[in-house]
Amino acid sequence: MFQVDDNTRLGCFIGGLIGDAAGAIYENRPPQPGQQLSLTAQPWQTTDDTQLTLASLEAIVKYKGVYPEKIAANFLAWYQQKRLTGLGAATLQALRGLQVGGHWALVGRSGEFAAGNGAAMRMAPLAFVPGMIQNRLLIKDVCNITHKNDEAYTGALAIVLALHFIASGQWHTPHDLYQYLLPQLPDTKVRDALQVAHQFNHLDIELFARQFGNSGYVAETVPLAIFAASKVKKLGFEAMLTAIIRAGGDTDTIGSIAGQLAGTYLGLAGLPPHLLTQARQLSEFVAFEQLAGGNAKSG
Repeated sequence: MFQVDDNTRLGCFIGGLIGDAAGAIYENRPPQPGQQLSLTAQPWQTTDDTQLTLASLEAIVKYKGVYPEKIAANFLAWYQQKRLTGLGAATLQALRGLQVGGHWALVGRSGEFAAGNGAAMRMAPLAFVPGMIQNRLLIKDVCNITHKNDEAYTGALAIVLALHFIASGQWHTPHDLYQYLLPQLPDTKVRDALQVAHQFNHLDIELFARQFGNSGYVAETVPLAIFAASKVKKLGFEAMLTAIIRAGGDTDTIGSIAGQLAGTYLGLAGLPPHLLTQARQLSEFVAFEQLAGGNAKSG
């Protein structure tokens, strides 16, 4: 039911897992300038970035398609089983609404406080479902489970489109990705920030984050994650992730989304072997392998 090969899909999901788990160690407390940084010095634990991505994938595979009501029901099941950690306010509000019988299309948070990154961070599985990028209403419905906000939707759409574009093998220069994305996005602050990212693509990741933001606001998270991922060909995966962590802010979600994008480009086989060794110690690694295809070769 999925497009693209196992190596590409697993590169996305495991790249995101690595970015989340390593980034979570330093969330909102970046290392001091000059301080040595090791991505594997501490045991890894995933957060809601990986957990909700996996819960989404699980529902899509189980029901052989994208059904918002099934995804929402699986989110609730994970929540009731206490399998979700680090939830944002909008997602937590939606889950509590579902828990008392609320309809999936109504429980999502709306208004300016729903412009967080909690939808964009979990949308990756949709990028590999045939025909999904043409079905904007369905993408919005999946976003609306937790975030009923145009900025949140645009950020989520940008990630689905970017992953699809990278997986299709069309990404040759950083400009290719921006030129593909920008005409397809609604007129929002997310789109404006991506235009800035394109304009200032010569900056390094830390300087871009200082200038334009690194918070959980979707108009900062998504542009920074795409900006950082656009550097992976030059820096490599580990240096890209290290720069995201040094930039500070919402490092687990920014690392997770950038990891998904970069991992899609590199494939599972292109991810650093020592990071894969650490990732294999997590139960989510095995779950992604089982759901997204276990025929890929890792480094």
